[in-house]
Amino acid sequence: MRRVCVITGASGSLGTAFIRQYQKRYDFVAIHHRHGLQIPSQNETFVDPLNRRRSVSENQERVYAIRADLALEPEIERVCLEVLQRFHQVDFLLNAAVYGRWRPLLVADALADTEAAMRVNLLAPIRLAVGFAQHFWRARLRENLERGRNIVNVSSTAGVYVYPDCGQGIYSACKAALNFATYHMASEFWHIGVRVNAVAPNSFPSRVPTLTVLEQIASFDCSDETGRLAVLDGSEPTRA
Repeated sequence: MRRVCVITGASGSLGTAFIRQYQKRYDFVAIHHRHGLQIPSQNETFVDPLNRRRSVSENQERVYAIRADLALEPEIERVCLEVLQRFHQVDFLLNAAVYGRWRPLLVADALADTEAAMRVNLLAPIRLAVGFAQHFWRARLRENLERGRNIVNVSSTAGVYVYPDCGQGIYSACKAALNFATYHMASEFWHIGVRVNAVAPNSFPSRVPTLTVLEQIASFDCSDETGRLAVLDGSEPTRA
């Protein structure tokens, strides 16, 4: 049985690349918001946000798309229920959605986007994880362990290092909080057999090859690691 991967930020560069790279490994639930989802292959069944369906009979891969605003808590509940209604399981949750507007803290309206940034970069990954735990994972300890169910949160080196005068104050705070949330999630989700890790890349592909980020995410899914933060800053990956 193929693994079901729920990926947020699916229309972004990382999400699109991950689907393209691993479309033979997973049945994808691609969560996206403002940008249209780019179909990575012609050999797939694609379901658009309005549930108008078109399929290719020789299909080997599948992508099921859901348009949702993850800054809204009710939307997260809807996503969880829709995913489970269609696939009846979730094996891998990849939280890759990002709200990345940067501006110095002292400019006009600098804090206007703070709530949205916190909701998407920090609260949405936690809410999705808790949602799937409540609706599915919590009562399936043995099954979760057997299928290696896990979560990977996509953070950033901005949550590990300080890059002065780049306007990253709010963004960095969100990612630093996500790093520590990952550690606590790993501790608590361990009791239901679900692993939690995070990857913190520098800018890609300019400083870190996109493939390096993809491979680190996939390696977490295939491993038995939990409570790890892989920092990808252009040198050898480090663990925190």
